[in-house]
Amino acid sequence: MNLSIQVEVNGKKHKSNVEARQLLVYYLRDQLRLTGTHIGCDTSSCGSCTVIVDGKAIKSCTMLAAQVDGSSIKTIEGLAGNGEMHPVQEGFREEHGLQCGFCTPGMIMTAVDLLERNPTPTEMDIRHALEGNFCRCTGYHNIVKAVQYAADKMGKEVAHV
Repeated sequence: MNLSIQVEVNGKKHKSNVEARQLLVYYLRDQLRLTGTHIGCDTSSCGSCTVIVDGKAIKSCTMLAAQVDGSSIKTIEGLAGNGEMHPVQEGFREEHGLQCGFCTPGMIMTAVDLLERNPTPTEMDIRHALEGNFCRCTGYHNIVKAVQYAADKMGKEVAHV
């Protein structure tokens, strides 16, 4: 059974037909060709498929595409603006928060959600927010530093406005 959905993804409106059982992660990757959202486990354990739907980080392998009808979605491809990386992306680069890079999009999207809700997180806040995202390479230390870097930078940007 096919359903018609309308969504806004990274600021662009899309009208699509999807199978009733199609997962959001496959809609983003296969139909919209936004392959920055990774498929890691298909069981919601790893977090590599994390995107932001209506302002909240979700694991896109746990949501049907039909469930996002009328929603606004942001993927890793939609973070950078005006040729500049988002502060969280910059933090991952500056603090060496990635190695193989597979978990990175999900980590970044989760961190963006955290910083939207809590612009001055403690180390424990960051670790708690990221606990649903697995990284098999880094040991998380530099990932936490990357989020702290972004929080500091975003705080300074707000202070100068």
